[in-house]
Amino acid sequence: MPTRELAQQVTDALTPYAAALRLRITTVVGGMSITRQSSSLRRGAEVLIATPGRLMDLIERGDCRLDQVAVTVLDEADQMADMGFLPQVTKLLKQVEPGGQRLLFSATLDRNIDKLVKMFLDDPVVHSVDPSAGAVTTMEHHLLYVQDETDKKAVTLRIAARDGRTILFMDTKRSVDRLVKRLLANGVRASGLHGGRSQPQRNRTLDQFKTGQVTTLVATNVAARGIHVDDLDMVVNVDPPMDHKDYLHRGGRTARAGESGSVFTLVLPEQKRDMGRLMSNAGISPGRRRSSPATRSSPSSPAPGSPRASPSSSRPAAHPAAQAGGHRRHRHGRRPPSPPPGRFRKRWYGHGRTRLGPRPRHVHGPRLRHPTGSRTSGTTTGSGRAPAPRAAPDGARAARARLRRGPGSGSGAGGGRGRQAPATSRSRSAASSRGSRPRPTDT
Repeated sequence: MPTRELAQQVTDALTPYAAALRLRITTVVGGMSITRQSSSLRRGAEVLIATPGRLMDLIERGDCRLDQVAVTVLDEADQMADMGFLPQVTKLLKQVEPGGQRLLFSATLDRNIDKLVKMFLDDPVVHSVDPSAGAVTTMEHHLLYVQDETDKKAVTLRIAARDGRTILFMDTKRSVDRLVKRLLANGVRASGLHGGRSQPQRNRTLDQFKTGQVTTLVATNVAARGIHVDDLDMVVNVDPPMDHKDYLHRGGRTARAGESGSVFTLVLPEQKRDMGRLMSNAGISPGRRRSSPATRSSPSSPAPGSPRASPSSSRPAAHPAAQAGGHRRHRHGRRPPSPPPGRFRKRWYGHGRTRLGPRPRHVHGPRLRHPTGSRTSGTTTGSGRAPAPRAAPDGARAARARLRRGPGSGSGAGGGRGRQAPATSRSRSAASSRGSRPRPTDT
């Protein structure tokens, strides 16, 4: 099998038959625990479903032998040749039993597998059980011409918001992730599938798409072959495929088992010639449509394939000034002031607006610093000493001076203003202890 998803789907389809015939099935794919797969192979298996890379790893570890394999099946044989699996597949076929049976399966068998046919098949016979995907009468093909990338994004969002399951095919993993983010932000239940995700994530995404928890699947060519989903009536090529074989396999995800389906391809102006050549090679005469301004701008306008209204249509209307392209003015005719630079930009809400919290003290001026240079009064300075406190008022300084001079001291001959009461022993001891301690102002 060329992909893990295809191997898992084949495993799910064969498990009931294997249970009835009491046969042991083992699946060997990348992205899963190789230790568990090795233990399963040591116990023995009558049916082995594997991808070439992981099977080669297990053979090199000594956990698997193919000398007793009587029947060998290569599914999607042409894709294995295109993806660079041909050296590994050749090496694996040389290890199986020489007189065994070998079968090559694909919807688009072409000249790329001639090397495998000449090396490993004796007197080959071609069997066809179904016409090619391009000849399916229940499948409709449409080319939708868009003006630019902005128009393409708007049309993609309209199609993804329709009722029913939809697969959107794109070229790269990054473009898949970006489109999934955009669809989720607009209320579309979408999920991505590509080779950069772990196998449990890919399995969970497929299960959610099959059960209806996810209505739009955005995928690379990983999902183009062998994936079967019931009631899938639309496939959209957001990025056109590179050749006609990829187009046929992508479109083959819909209109399966006699059901009807549609395949839409979004075409930019610079892609018209290439798409015309691709359709000619595939033997398809598609319908041609052009995206209309109403479809792009109006959220309630219909999208191809019986769509539903976009969730964005329930959003409140924008301010009239914003719709006119201008700035929103203050209620008194002035623009609100710009937020001050710095760390409180997000907490500032301008003149005449509501603040969520207390306004910082140093927004309107420089930050407050201690005279010693430290930002907070509890920290020490560079010399290691505690910072000096702020100067006390005149009345407090005079009171401390009288306390140090003692009870008999005063100003002038009269000992101060009025007569002072004699000091008790407790007050004398407290005054002497306070007077003996060094003060911060004395140092």
